[in-house]
Amino acid sequence: MTTPAISINNLTVRYGRRTAVAAATLTVERGSVYALLGRNGAGKSSLVRCLLGMQKPAAGSIAIFGEDAWSRRASLMERVGIVSEEADAPAEMTVGALARFSSQLYKRWDAAAVDDRLARFRIAKTAKFGDLSKGQKKQVTLALALASSPELLVLDDPTLGLDVVARRSLFEEVIADLADRGTTVFLTTHDLAGVETIADRIGILLDGKLVLDEELEPLKQRFRRIRFAAQPVALEASPLTATAVRAWGGGAEAIVSNYDELAFERYRSTTNVPSADVTSLSLEEIFIAVAGEQEGKLS
Repeated sequence: MTTPAISINNLTVRYGRRTAVAAATLTVERGSVYALLGRNGAGKSSLVRCLLGMQKPAAGSIAIFGEDAWSRRASLMERVGIVSEEADAPAEMTVGALARFSSQLYKRWDAAAVDDRLARFRIAKTAKFGDLSKGQKKQVTLALALASSPELLVLDDPTLGLDVVARRSLFEEVIADLADRGTTVFLTTHDLAGVETIADRIGILLDGKLVLDEELEPLKQRFRRIRFAAQPVALEASPLTATAVRAWGGGAEAIVSNYDELAFERYRSTTNVPSADVTSLSLEEIFIAVAGEQEGKLS
């Protein structure tokens, strides 16, 4: 059996009396894309710091390729590329000088790949890092992160503050690298539309707890929006679990998290529920349903 790229077991992170991450457990298989989602303050950054060996957890463990992320950090970082939330480098340093400096930190370094990406991004190697836009800084960071041919790429909210063109460019570059090398990707993001095109598995942190850990396609299959033309009756008898129910025109709208077509049709036929329109949800709508509402039975 192949060792997973990431194994997180009962990870707990505390700051004084406050628990930032509570007993989180998840696995990221090699060659997959795992997207960790959560509202601000949910614990994503704390988990990433532990993943990168920058912080020792209060309890639990993280292994990268089977090795402890805290005690084996120095050797593991040779195999990991990182794009942080805030691209940081000396403002007066040129892009070319930054690339040369970074090349000394890795045994494997593809200078030609850096030059190629910078050319595609239209960023001159003579440009000072401090003079670049936020999007360009992220693009430089990504080019450097991929230059060592990492087995694992960690993206910590990489598109934060970028315009739509820059966000699309960054994700397209990651997708291209995935196609070329099958790099494992672990990312946190608020750009749910962008991540929906590349993620294999989704995790959602809510107040430090991992409340969802599931493959994307099955997740999208079980969430549905149901709109009733008139107020339905006997909804308490429904086999479906709703994260939200609200008035909609003269009828009602429910977001359900365990939709099954046959079960719903049996329910409708036996309870005389009025006509209903069933539609799928985007990842953003699913996230709002999970992280923004309390789950309950249709009522």
